[in-house]
Amino acid sequence: MELTTQKNGAELTVALSGELNTLTAPELAGLLEKELGGAQTLTLDFTDCDYVSSAGLRVLLGTYKQMKAAGGEMRLSNVGENFLDVLQNTGLDSVFDVQ
Repeated sequence: MELTTQKNGAELTVALSGELNTLTAPELAGLLEKELGGAQTLTLDFTDCDYVSSAGLRVLLGTYKQMKAAGGEMRLSNVGENFLDVLQNTGLDSVFDVQ
């Protein structure tokens, strides 16, 4: 997986490319741990992300809780049809701001 970050003041955007799975979820978690400081808005861009596993969902949910606790917000953008189906089947589409 390839991760690209862009920070603009209190806004952090992370673009994911490849698969967010058991092997790559720790990479995303580590990046977010380093980069989230001071961010009030986090956008995760899934334009080039082919697959999200349950390990990836755990990272997303943990990050969402962290952002909410800090008074921030988190968005999932450019979510593909397969990932959207997973979010809907798990009920997480009502938790995350999916764009």
